Amino acid sequence: MGLDLSSRDREMLDGRHGPAAAMAMSIVARMAEVCGADRLLDITAAHIDSTIYVGDATLEFAERLAGLGAKVAVPSTLNVSGVDEHGWQEWAVPADWARKAHRQMVAYQSMGTTPIWTCAPYQAGARPALGQQVAWGESNAIAFANSVLGARTERYPDLLDICCAITGRAPAVGLHLDAPRAATLLLRLVDVPRRVQEDDAFYPVLGCLMGHLAEDEVPVIDGLSVVPSEDQLKAVCAAGATTGRVALFHIAGVTPEAPTLQAACRGGRPRREVAVTMADLREWRARLSTTSSASLDLVVLGSPHFSLDEFRRLAPLVAGRRRHPDVRFLVTTSRLVRDLAEGAGLLRPLAEFGATLTVDTCILATPMLPPDIRTLMTNSAKFAYYTPGLLGREVVFGSLDDCVDSAVAGRVVTDLSGWDD
Repeated sequence: MGLDLSSRDREMLDGRHGPAAAMAMSIVARMAEVCGADRLLDITAAHIDSTIYVGDATLEFAERLAGLGAKVAVPSTLNVSGVDEHGWQEWAVPADWARKAHRQMVAYQSMGTTPIWTCAPYQAGARPALGQQVAWGESNAIAFANSVLGARTERYPDLLDICCAITGRAPAVGLHLDAPRAATLLLRLVDVPRRVQEDDAFYPVLGCLMGHLAEDEVPVIDGLSVVPSEDQLKAVCAAGATTGRVALFHIAGVTPEAPTLQAACRGGRPRREVAVTMADLREWRARLSTTSSASLDLVVLGSPHFSLDEFRRLAPLVAGRRRHPDVRFLVTTSRLVRDLAEGAGLLRPLAEFGATLTVDTCILATPMLPPDIRTLMTNSAKFAYYTPGLLGREVVFGSLDDCVDSAVAGRVVTDLSGWDD
């Protein structure tokens, strides 16, 4: 059938809105054809993942757009960058990397974007409403927008996201439409005790299992006896998008498009049903750790970025305590949440504990680890899953309490009570 472009789309292609819009529209239109779209649709916002510096190619792309005078057509927030521009010297970041990553930050900021520099834009005021069409990059943010907020975005990859933002247009395919949002895979919790569901570690583990099972399907989770907090839902989003390709999931009675199981399936029936048992959850929790050694060099929190509520929970856990001198303690967050946490008096206990804050970036996105840091611990399934491959380090997964207790003890300490019953 071909791609039906509007008159304004064709004007952009023809260069009548400037060379940057012409370049961006040529990419959007070509990608729409590749994914089988027959038209484009208007978006009202974007979140740009292309901000992460991964080499000269991403920098050249950003600076070429900026040099052509690119400006975004819709409100557009920026994902993490490749460097904490004010704190990178405290770590092992090469100066040349920091310089180029900063140039990429400057290029994207020049396009009229909002420089929140976070992988959790929903914590920084960028919260599209139910049914709102957006073009978001960053896997956890995509899953959060679709699942928790009920907005509509496809999995926008680097470089395409900024082109959608410049044109204000996106391919009308996939999760932008009604039918593909129906749940087709039912994950039914079977005999998962309430005390486990109340454990923060349950949600990243559940997300990992969901991502592993979902393949190309939209899952719906049924059988929860508690209502997850927003941070717990964030953990499900991040994990499901890490071990699989989950860009949308439903939780019956919790998420906005799933007031009931039937509503999640849009009146149909799931094609598959899988029972989720404690044995499955224990297996995935164990898979998130790559070593049984008690040795520990660094605790990392904030993947996705730490929220204000997470700071509220962490502050009393570290108050009056001190990390072991052999274990570093790192929290990554956005500059906005850092300022809010500071204003609420939540950073002083962390400073007294010996913690370090990094903003604007992520330990997975910048080469900051010195060679003497070999074993890490985290409460993030996303970080635990990626660490061996991306960082070449051993990792241990545990709850937030486990991470603090381990940092104090100077060795790995985990509490599996309730999980091993």
